[in-house]
Amino acid sequence: QVQLVESGGGLVQPGGSLRLSCAASGLILNDYAIFWFRQAPGKEHEGVGCASVSDGSTLYADSMKGRFTISRDNSKNTVTLQMNMLKPEDTAVYYCATNLGYYCLGDESDNDMNYWGKGTLVTVSS
Repeated sequence: QVQLVESGGGLVQPGGSLRLSCAASGLILNDYAIFWFRQAPGKEHEGVGCASVSDGSTLYADSMKGRFTISRDNSKNTVTLQMNMLKPEDTAVYYCATNLGYYCLGDESDNDMNYWGKGTLVTVSS
């Protein structure tokens, strides 16, 4: 049984940083493209970024470029989302997911995902 579990969310002040982790059981994360989505209250899922396997590349939504970084820790079977320079509009539940593919194009939607975690809440507020 495949399970994805996010952790690391919490309350942070504007301009601060958080590091989210996505851990997996029943799945080797390094074998698949991994996506991060977020969902703010009252809004639909929004793509944050993704990490391909084929060439190790990462892609980010425009509003996250330069602030967010996705990386893999193969020894721990985790994928992390480092978030810097956080803004109040980054407040959302953050999810990791996979479409069981090997690369990401950056235009995948939540409907394309096969597995999801339950999410971790990030609140950016002073």
